[in-house]
Amino acid sequence: MINKVILVGNLGKDPEVRHLESGSAVARFSVATNENYQDRNGEWQTQTEWHNIVCWRGLAERAEKMLKKGSLIYLEGKLTTRKWQDKDGNDKYTTEIVARTYRSMERRENAMNEGTSIGSLSGGENDFPTVEKSVSTPASPPQDDDLPF
Repeated sequence: MINKVILVGNLGKDPEVRHLESGSAVARFSVATNENYQDRNGEWQTQTEWHNIVCWRGLAERAEKMLKKGSLIYLEGKLTTRKWQDKDGNDKYTTEIVARTYRSMERRENAMNEGTSIGSLSGGENDFPTVEKSVSTPASPPQDDDLPF
């Protein structure tokens, strides 16, 4: 069985970190992902999805130090749903992504100016390039003398 989530998005707020009685750190933050599409009128629309993220132990401590609201990150984790009861005893459910690894996708010079480091926050050495939107224009049809044959 496979339960794997991969997201590339921006942090909606700074990570909130708590330490449990056991000493384990837990961080919570949200990540926004966007999907662009054309509506029936031909106008471009953006749909934003918000994802609740949970990090544990060392990953949580690094999130507190390195991640800030608006940061672009690549994140891998698993989808979990937990059941809890509100103050009236009603069952409630929360769906979250428990992060296994994440990487900052901020430009290296921005990170150095802010005093943070780039790379895997889960211990690896791989850097990911910054994702930038590119706008392409339709190519005009080739002229007869532009053909390669």
